[in-house]
Formats: sequence, C-alpha cells, structure tokens
Amino acid sequence: MNEQDHLKTLSEIKQLMERSSRFLSLSGLSSICIGIYALVGAAVGYWYLQDQSLNLNSYFKQFASASEESTHSITVFLTIDALLVLLLSILSTYLFTQRLAKKQGMQHWDATAKRLLINLLIPFLTGALFCLILIVHQQIEWILPSMLIFYGLALLNASHYTRTEIRHLGLMEILLGLIAALVPAYGLLCWAIGFGVLHIAYGIRFYYNYER
Repeated sequence: MNEQDHLKTLSEIKQLMERSSRFLSLSGLSSICIGIYALVGAAVGYWYLQDQSLNLNSYFKQFASASEESTHSITVFLTIDALLVLLLSILSTYLFTQRLAKKQGMQHWDATAKRLLINLLIPFLTGALFCLILIVHQQIEWILPSMLIFYGLALLNASHYTRTEIRHLGLMEILLGLIAALVPAYGLLCWAIGFGVLHIAYGIRFYYNYER
C-alpha cells in the first residue's frame, strides 16, 4: 500500500467518524425556503401594522396605548403569521432533509439526528414558552429580540452535532437579538435579517458546498 492509499484510507476513516458523530444531511434548500417564508412573514406583519395606522418606528409605544380589542386582534394576527412561518419552515426542513439524506445514502432519522433535535428543541421550546409569557404580560416589544436570542442559542447548542457553520449562524442570530433589544424600533428589521436574509445566505452556501 503506497502513501496515497494510506491517505485515502485515513480520509475514509475520518468521514466515517464524522458521519457517526454529526448529522450532515441539513439541506441548504430548506434554509433558503425558511428565509423566504420569514421575509414574506415580516412583510405581511409590516403591512398589517401600517394598515392599523401604527408607525413602524414607534409601534410598540402605540401598541401599548391601543384599546384592548385592537391589542388582541393585532396580537392574534401577528401570532398566526409567526406560526405559519414556523410550520412551513418545519415542513420544508423535514422534506428537504429527507430528500438529501436519501441522495447521500444515509438515514434521515438516526441517533445523531435525535441528538441534534433534542439539543435544538430545549432552548427553542424554552424561548417559545418565554415569548408566550411575554404576550400574556403584554411585553410585546421584547418578543422579537427574544425569538432571535433563543433561536441563536438553539442553533449554538445544536451545532455540536452538525456542521460548524450552524454555530456561526447561531452567534449572528444572538447578536441581532441583542441589537433588537437595544433598539426596539429596529426589531422587525433585525428579525427579517436574522430569519430571512441570513438563512438564505447560509442556505446558498450549504447548497453549493455540500448539496450539488
């Protein structure tokens, strides 16, 4: 066996070890879809707030002083908008991940996928419950920053079981969440960048690096 054969064998062993410890079938196409859904959801939310005569730069203050009936209808609309984005994102992630795993000859639901999902869901569901508590207490201005920060923490926690790019995405989501908390008037813009633009950018990178 010559030197090239040794290097090839070592490379194959490395790939096998990586496949056994990391979930490598995350689809770039699903990330692009999530970004598009988020941008559409943000645009719908923006147009709805404008239709309710709420100025984007101060809508949280106006929201706090609005009537109870108006507050309720706005909360319900924005919650449904966010849930539709979430449901479409979950569905796209499942379908595209399953498709990519089949193409790679790997199982889309194995021990590494379970570890990835569990570590993603713990901070993600904690954040979802925290946002519900914020709605109950009418602390609307903290919902968008909280969504970004907890989602970033979820990605950071899950990144140990998948590609390292997910860790970078998580850190940028956290940074955007902190900016949104510091300047609430830019909350919707940060949300659109975090869930929309960044997902599309990372999706394109994943697709060209791992999926083609």
